[in-house]
Amino acid sequence: MTLPPPPIRPDPDHRPTEQELREDLACAYRLLAHFGMTDLVYTHLSVRVPGDGHRFLVNPYGLLFEEITASSLVAVDAEGEPLQQTAWPVNPAGFVIHSAVHRAVERAQCVMHTHTLAGMTVAAQAGGLLPLNQMNMELHGRVSVHDYEGVAADDNLSERERIVADLGDKPCLILRNHGLLTIGRTVAEAFYWMYYLEQSCRIQVAAQSTGATLSMPPPEVVERTRAQAGDSPVKGWLPWQALKRKMNREQPDYRS
Repeated sequence: MTLPPPPIRPDPDHRPTEQELREDLACAYRLLAHFGMTDLVYTHLSVRVPGDGHRFLVNPYGLLFEEITASSLVAVDAEGEPLQQTAWPVNPAGFVIHSAVHRAVERAQCVMHTHTLAGMTVAAQAGGLLPLNQMNMELHGRVSVHDYEGVAADDNLSERERIVADLGDKPCLILRNHGLLTIGRTVAEAFYWMYYLEQSCRIQVAAQSTGATLSMPPPEVVERTRAQAGDSPVKGWLPWQALKRKMNREQPDYRS
């Protein structure tokens, strides 16, 4: 295989166009399908569209993540109501959590929500995410928890405020007895956090399944590891370029 040219350094001030956001979000849907992080036609990834007002892109209700394309994504308002003609329905109830976070958290340009086996397993554990591995330790202090209140829907609007409050300034949220949620200033960043939050949950479930005594480093080592991981406006950009190349080779129709 001929190696691709090295990526150009990212511009942290770049403001993507709607088409760029459509392609990135469609790529993220395909990648979640590729990595086995889907729940049939349920759960959502969303991204804010540039411009005035509240406009977001979200998946049409009924398509598998592996079927999502840039053009099939639907622009919706803050309540999840379509702002464009679409042959497929949109599920406003499924957008309740996304809407709350998008509107209240400036950093939440992109919001991702999953129902994975590992994520839901850890979400059912009182102890939450444990610092069992270097990946888990990067997330130390970056994961909040929101207690379960039933299916998030319009009949419990006050839960939106509690979700936002529980998320705080963190990029990751474990929804107890439910699933996982991540946010990012870009699709790349939100995907980065979701991928490693999911991997951390898989590691924890796998380690617990051995029945062996679990080994966890002292708090000062965990904190040092977290600090070493750092943070930046272009978090996740480099692996995102590699992942897009993969999708461009294997599933280029996501851009259509």
